Amino acid sequence: MELGLVGLGKMGGNMRERIRRAGHTVIGYDRNPDLADVHSLEELVGKLQGPRVVWVMVPAGAPTQSTVDELAELLQPGDVVVDGGNSRWTDDERHAEQLAAKGIGFVDCGVSGGVWGLQNGYALMYGGDAEHVAKVQPVFDALKPEGDFGAVHAGKVGAGHFAKMVHNGIEYAMMQAYAEGWELLEKADSVTDVREVFRSWQVGTVIRSWLLDLAVNALDEDEHLEKLRGYAQDSGEGRWTVEAAIDHAVPLPAITASLFARFASRQEDSPQMKMIAALRNQFGGHAVEKK
Repeated sequence: MELGLVGLGKMGGNMRERIRRAGHTVIGYDRNPDLADVHSLEELVGKLQGPRVVWVMVPAGAPTQSTVDELAELLQPGDVVVDGGNSRWTDDERHAEQLAAKGIGFVDCGVSGGVWGLQNGYALMYGGDAEHVAKVQPVFDALKPEGDFGAVHAGKVGAGHFAKMVHNGIEYAMMQAYAEGWELLEKADSVTDVREVFRSWQVGTVIRSWLLDLAVNALDEDEHLEKLRGYAQDSGEGRWTVEAAIDHAVPLPAITASLFARFASRQEDSPQMKMIAALRNQFGGHAVEKK
């Protein structure tokens, strides 16, 4: 099938390549002309055969809104827009209503996989009407990991980004637990090789995970994380997860504490946040602050 892809950064560029490797045609647009296949959204839409599918991979908020606004004027009834960025689920509901008024479908899709997605595939959580999801299904199949799992039609519009938001909240808490354990091991005089303790956990333990593997990668590159400043940003989805928990009266003590720990990292050079920063760089290519 043909796909228009808007936003060709770290995630979008690799997604374009993976979809093409599956035999589909991808026409990509990015504000950086060195990355783009076309020079405007209008040109992108003009090169696609109807019914069109346009996948948006731009930052949440105003950039996504302006892209949806422009596509609403360019696309035709029967076309579908997919928001694969990190938009808030409440924005999805508004975008779906805006596009539906013009006969254009909308699917929201949470995407996980970071800079490793090209090689390993992307975990996908998508929401929307079944008829709209069906038009995008070949792309979902191309992006997902091999095997029977790794992609889910999570529910109606907004469900995909809500599921990805909760995924990221859990990620916050898991990273915080590894970081706290690492700092405690580093402080103990009796433990002389913290990196190898972490490595030993990779096989046979109940806490083994891909995040643990990435922690070992980071420690192999910088054994005591001495090159990093203990500062970690939050993407916004941790905050949204806590806010949703309040709205639904669901207690989230671990996730909430991990979010507040990131806030604390901005007040001092936190050893735990060195590990959080290192992990975020490993799985997502997120920027780190060097000492």
